[in-house]
Amino acid sequence: MTIKLTGNDLTIEDIEAVARRGEKVELCEDSLGRMSACRAFIEQRLEAGEIMYGVNTGIGEFSEVVLDDEQVREFQRYLVYNHAAGIGEPAPEEHVRAAMLLRVNVHANGYSACRPVITQTYIDMLNKGVTPVVCEKGSVGACGDLAPMSQIALLLMGEGEAFFQGERLNGAEALSRAGIQAPGLQARDGLASINGSNLLTGIGALALYDAERWLKQAEIAAAMSLEALKANMKPYDTRLHELRGFRGAVTSAANIRRVVDGSDLITGKEKVKVQDAYSMRSTPQVIGGARDQMRWTRSQIEIEANGVGDNPIFLAEDKVVLSGANFQGTPVSLPLDTLGAALTMVCVLSERRLNRLTNPALSVGLPPFLTKSAGLFSGMMLSQYTADMQIVEQKILSAPAYIQSIPAAADQEDFVSMGMNSALKTRQILDVAAGVLGIEFMAAAQALDFRDYATGRGTSAAHAAIRRRVDFLDIDRPLHSDHNTMQKMVKEDEILAAVESEIGELEAY
Repeated sequence: MTIKLTGNDLTIEDIEAVARRGEKVELCEDSLGRMSACRAFIEQRLEAGEIMYGVNTGIGEFSEVVLDDEQVREFQRYLVYNHAAGIGEPAPEEHVRAAMLLRVNVHANGYSACRPVITQTYIDMLNKGVTPVVCEKGSVGACGDLAPMSQIALLLMGEGEAFFQGERLNGAEALSRAGIQAPGLQARDGLASINGSNLLTGIGALALYDAERWLKQAEIAAAMSLEALKANMKPYDTRLHELRGFRGAVTSAANIRRVVDGSDLITGKEKVKVQDAYSMRSTPQVIGGARDQMRWTRSQIEIEANGVGDNPIFLAEDKVVLSGANFQGTPVSLPLDTLGAALTMVCVLSERRLNRLTNPALSVGLPPFLTKSAGLFSGMMLSQYTADMQIVEQKILSAPAYIQSIPAAADQEDFVSMGMNSALKTRQILDVAAGVLGIEFMAAAQALDFRDYATGRGTSAAHAAIRRRVDFLDIDRPLHSDHNTMQKMVKEDEILAAVESEIGELEAY
């Protein structure tokens, strides 16, 4: 189904669908009308000789330099050239596609004053699979993502490079093969194409989409470990959490109870302790805290996705040009940084449960390191090493980027968000989190094989999914293949799909 862009109702799910699955997009008629009216307004102002920042002046430190008519035309090209100054390997195509979609949605609000053909060209590139080659690094998140967005804008002049049908081509060739004509750049088109925090927001949107599903799997892994450790399930009674009032904890407790529904731990057939360690009974509060943070991150990203992240902004109806800092990435970089830290926190909790599963002093009768022949075999001893190493990596990455501003542009841009760092490291934290959780899943499945009581329907479904891919560790074997398999299962939501197929969809918030 084609997604109609209005400038004000794009969702995280829409971004994922276009960026990853090639969902088609088009502008709604109202947006096209607003864009055309805004463009007519700026052309009238240019004809009247009015000075407007970024249109007939330089930018940044050169904002006081007024350009003549010939320079205005040349300025657009040189603006894109000198800002296409990134470095590193190409960003994933899904990240670039997300950025292009978000830029189009900014234009759809009708305040950017570029020619509508600029916006339509981006739409054609999205719909026909032309994805500009963009260096992953170079943006400081204010004025927006100038370096990567400029590499995208090179295609508007038939320059740069692009991926098309699995090939990396020069921009002109990619456009030609797709049947797209480069529109060139006229007054205002250049800055309107690059001046927003679109790439970091696109990366953040996709990371959030994945993190929401990862967090459900964190609850499933917790449920499996709790069952293997003979947990007292009273701390998961939703009434307990409703009395405190945190929405995330209520959801998390309810999800875990659904996974373990039918377990002998709930029916009373299996004896449990009066009170368990914090790493067991605090799970709803910890994962719930991450859920509450994630809900805020979703709100901030969707506000940015539907806002006018540009500068200057042209209000045609009021006949006013406003210059400000709506390109500033902080409103997105702050929640993205804290999202990464929240994911790390949940992984720390996961590792503490892993420790209890493998430590014979804490595992309520499980064999040391989950092996039948301790001493001859080491079981999952080294799996904990691997989880610990990954968590240290996450902790290092959890230092916030949003406080790391370094002044640029002769101190004209003396505070920047460093939001691209926020987006990239949060994505990295999430990638690592799949490995940490995969190891807990593997250990919990191994532990459950040593138990002889009935487990919950969701727990049983998760266990069966794992055993389809990873065998019981009967005798020691190299575990790196199993670890990588488990990481892939988490990344691809394989265990989540198996559980939700059995017990229904778990709540997201």
